[in-house]
Amino acid sequence: MNLKINNEKHSLPAPLSLKELLATLSMGEKKGIAVAVNDSIVIRDAWERHTLQENDSITIIQATQGG
Repeated sequence: MNLKINNEKHSLPAPLSLKELLATLSMGEKKGIAVAVNDSIVIRDAWERHTLQENDSITIIQATQGG
């Protein structure tokens, strides 16, 4: 399955849930992450149920602290 993750093309095996994708990227347990699929926010409670589709565009944002 071809996906676009933060504007980079990736080829991954299907079927794949959003939670599985984040685990593959070593981001599954990180705090402060927001994820959008095709410009729609997917809440953390729905990551396991959200199945990704061919050519989905995923945006992953990690909150950071600074001063």
